[in-house]
Amino acid sequence: MSSVSEGRFLSSFVPSITPIPRRSTLLTGDGVRIEAVYTPCTAGSAAVGGTPSDGTAVVLAHGFTGSVDRPAVMRAAGVFAQRAAVITFSFRGHGRSGGRSTVGDREVLDLAAAVAWARSLGHRRIVTVGFSMGGSVVLRHAALYTAPEAAETEEKNYPATAERVGRRMGAHGGRTGMHTDAVVAVSAPARWYYRGTAPMRRLHWVVTRPAGRLVGRYGFRTRIEREDWDPVPLSPVEAVPLIAAPLLIVHGDRDPYFPLDHPRMLAGAAGGRAELWLERGMGHAENAADDALLTRIADWAVPA
Repeated sequence: MSSVSEGRFLSSFVPSITPIPRRSTLLTGDGVRIEAVYTPCTAGSAAVGGTPSDGTAVVLAHGFTGSVDRPAVMRAAGVFAQRAAVITFSFRGHGRSGGRSTVGDREVLDLAAAVAWARSLGHRRIVTVGFSMGGSVVLRHAALYTAPEAAETEEKNYPATAERVGRRMGAHGGRTGMHTDAVVAVSAPARWYYRGTAPMRRLHWVVTRPAGRLVGRYGFRTRIEREDWDPVPLSPVEAVPLIAAPLLIVHGDRDPYFPLDHPRMLAGAAGGRAELWLERGMGHAENAADDALLTRIADWAVPA
């Protein structure tokens, strides 16, 4: 499971004034159909001149076993829609999307297709916000899809890591319009194959065992790829030094999946170029992010 290529969308028409969320189907660079929902900004000043093109769009990336129709994802979209237009989507293998979950590898292609859709609608500024697995995806996406003005500098500063990333937009052409302008990773892992907590040991059983994948399919409505990663994709902590966009890392001090060494490792890899919020009493991912925290993240992502 590997590689990143350009995505495209099957249906992308959104009228200049969209009173209700609009569903669409996107096509990733490797040909997987992804369900997506466009929610217009509910603030009266969002659409200047009657179009969304002057506003920010926030692209939300859910956690493992999530989807666009999960209550926590819909709630988060509603909070962010008070500040900006929002695109939610179901990762491959989740919800009504096609394909099988690769648990953070090829999901970068799904996010890239959603970002490209947002830009095709005229949005000039894109913020990606990811939770748990989605948090690892937004970090890797920000490293893989780089704005033209940033790509050359990053490859000079981090040549070894950049070589693993491969061909990226800006330095080598292609992938135009798929980069993000700011990144928020909530409850994200720093490294792969972590089994230091009971919930992560259970998750590895679901992902790696035939019986576990049956539980994932029928218990969590998540279809999981059987093959191991080959090659192993760039880890989140390896991706962070390549991120040129503003970066916010959010993590709860009661996260039962990933302890606090994960966000601290991510922040350390940023070399002082990321903000770190350690949230007292917070658990894991979108289910644990209350409206107050989501509003604070929205304020950071879409400044007044």
